[in-house]
Amino acid sequence: MLMHQGIGLAAFNEMPFRRAVHAVYECCCSVALAADLARARPFANHDALFREADALLFALSEESIDSILQAYPDVGRRPGSEKSAAEQCAVFDERPEVMEQLSAASRHYLVRFGFGFVMCVNGLCAQDVLATINDRLLNDHETERKVVRNELARINRARLERMLGPEGGYHNW
Repeated sequence: MLMHQGIGLAAFNEMPFRRAVHAVYECCCSVALAADLARARPFANHDALFREADALLFALSEESIDSILQAYPDVGRRPGSEKSAAEQCAVFDERPEVMEQLSAASRHYLVRFGFGFVMCVNGLCAQDVLATINDRLLNDHETERKVVRNELARINRARLERMLGPEGGYHNW
């Protein structure tokens, strides 16, 4: 959960630098990206901010991407969650065997590529995620690194959208 939600673009543009870095870091898990995005303010609109965030993400080194990936939980689990596959089923409304398959595919992915699976899963069920992991296991390492950056960009955008709120801001009563 983001601490900064629905703050609006104007408020983000006017935030003190350190607070803006903190707000963006919650979205992207990279101090370098967050600091560079905060320095690039003010943004005229959401799209300008999203384009800059993408450009900064795609300019990061592979080592920086690896650091970002360390912040992501295993597929189907929240950070610090100790729930078994059966207990996770209640959260994802899936059968235990699907969750076990998802966990096994996630471990296989980690062994194959050396980093954890990451995907923007908004609105997807565990079966969809499982199918995607299995498809991506067919990628070579270089292709998968490109896919990972694209998924991180999608996740960042979703989080930045949640941080900012709607383009026109919220109507205050």
